Amino acid sequence: MHSLSTASLLDVWEDGLSRPRAQRAVELLAAAYPESSRESYALLSIGQRDARLICLREELWGPRMPAVVACPACRERLELVLDARELRSGDLPERAGSNSLELAGYTVTFRLPNSQDLSGAASFAPEDCRGLILQDCVLSANRGNLAVSSDQLPPEVLDALVESMAKADPLADIQLALTCPTCAEGWSATFDIVTYLWTEIEIWAWRILSDVATLARAYAWRERDILNLSPMRRQFYLERVGA
Repeated sequence: MHSLSTASLLDVWEDGLSRPRAQRAVELLAAAYPESSRESYALLSIGQRDARLICLREELWGPRMPAVVACPACRERLELVLDARELRSGDLPERAGSNSLELAGYTVTFRLPNSQDLSGAASFAPEDCRGLILQDCVLSANRGNLAVSSDQLPPEVLDALVESMAKADPLADIQLALTCPTCAEGWSATFDIVTYLWTEIEIWAWRILSDVATLARAYAWRERDILNLSPMRRQFYLERVGA
């Protein structure tokens, strides 16, 4: 990973505030791993992208990932500690390419969804997103020898297509098997690394900016000079002014 400085991570966070979440993910990867282009990260499958984001989170703050979820039955709050290494241990597609599905006389050739697809659908209503993403990802569809469009595929074929995509890219939809210790309710919760990591970065960013304001007021230092301080030195000076 490229050494992602405090100032660089703040810049990515500030720029990402006005971007859809899929673009935030791409910008984070591009800043942390500049050996590849933004375009290449945007074209990764969602599972490939999210595996890299989990690695980035581990490199920033370690493998332990605390989380809180509410039981859907009794609303009890459960405190969890997830392990980044376990989360990214699933199989990944080896390369971006095409897959095929044959069902009920239909043959569908498709690719896996990527961040470009999610960004393109972000401005539409949630109930329309699935159809738009599938439309982008279906490369060809035939019923026998007759070519058909993706919106002509019957519901059972579309459902099978979504299931095939999920099997081909399992890290695109990470499910946590949970049991409530209070009421014994069992359920499956989705883990979304983009939301999780961005929330952590946002909390971190506001804390850093607060520290900058305190030190600038106390010592009349410039923001860039404060950000270039190591965390230990920054904390030392904060303690000297009683922060």
